[in-house]
Parts: sequence; C-alpha cells; structure tokens
Amino acid sequence: MAIPVEGEKIQIHSYKHNGQIHRVWQETTVLKGTKNIFIGANERTLVTESDGRTWLTREPSICYFHAEHWFNIICMLREDGVYYYCNMSSPYVFDNNAVKYIDYDLDIKVFPDMTYTLLDEDEYAQHKKEMGYPEVIDKILKRNVQKLVSWIKQRRGPFAPDFIEVWTNRYQFMKEMQSTND
Repeated sequence: MAIPVEGEKIQIHSYKHNGQIHRVWQETTVLKGTKNIFIGANERTLVTESDGRTWLTREPSICYFHAEHWFNIICMLREDGVYYYCNMSSPYVFDNNAVKYIDYDLDIKVFPDMTYTLLDEDEYAQHKKEMGYPEVIDKILKRNVQKLVSWIKQRRGPFAPDFIEVWTNRYQFMKEMQSTND
C-alpha cells in the first residue's frame, strides 16, 4: 500500500458495503502518513454526497484513520471546544491519492466534556439487512464500538488532551510554510 506524503493534499472517499461511493472530501492536508496511521486536516473543504449534493465543512478538523481499527475519528474544532465524530468503518487504505474506507453507519458523537452518544443504530440495522453485512463484520463492529468507548473514557488516541494541540499546531505551521512558499 502506498503511504500519504506529509504536506500533500489528498481526498477522502467513503464507500458503503455494496461498493457505492457515499461521500468525498475534496481536499485534506496530510499531517502524518505511515503504513498504519493517517492524520489529516481540512477546513472549509468541499464535500460531495452520493446524490451529487455538495456542502462545505464549517470548521477546521483533524482526521484520524488507522489501518487496523474499524473506526475513524473526525475532531471538529469549534469555538466552544472540540467535538468528535467517530465513524464505525473498515480500516482505511490509501489508493490513487485518496484515503478510502467503508462506512458502516454506526457513529459515536463525543462532546467537549467527553460525554458521548451512539448514533444511527436504526440505519445500521436497515443497511445490515439490505446489504447483507456478514455476521463476522457485525461482531467486529460491535467489538470496535466497545474499543472506541474505552478510548474515549481513557482519553486515548485523538481523545488525549495534547492530541488536538499537537496536530492543530502542525497544521498551522504547514499552512504558514505553504503561504510563505506561494
């Protein structure tokens, strides 16, 4: 698998289990790329939905993807604190200048005080039936919901107190370097 190059601008592609494109983020700056971890940042980036509708993200975000975990985490930097949107998903791959993953409907929204809510259980049940999610995927996802909740409670990974500061500073530095070079 190719590895995203620090400083590059790439896309993020979300698919559904049936192979259909779900959503595309037009431009994300690579902050860190290894064979296992991708950390990126974007703000006011164009997002295209599967039906062709488009919208712009509202706030700067730090994105965390892992090649072994069945979730990804979007850290949205708002005036009243950091909100986290966690997608239960396949591990990511990097292909054709894009981070790609399968979105499995279940989401966890985490608030600045680290309280959280599991979302879209009805959508998951419907798509599991319609797209025939295998039982093994169901078990993996349920296990990863538990893993993600333990990360939230333990303040691990992107939920660690210094994660946002480190990666936001890195993103600001990259933007400043780019504007100096332009």
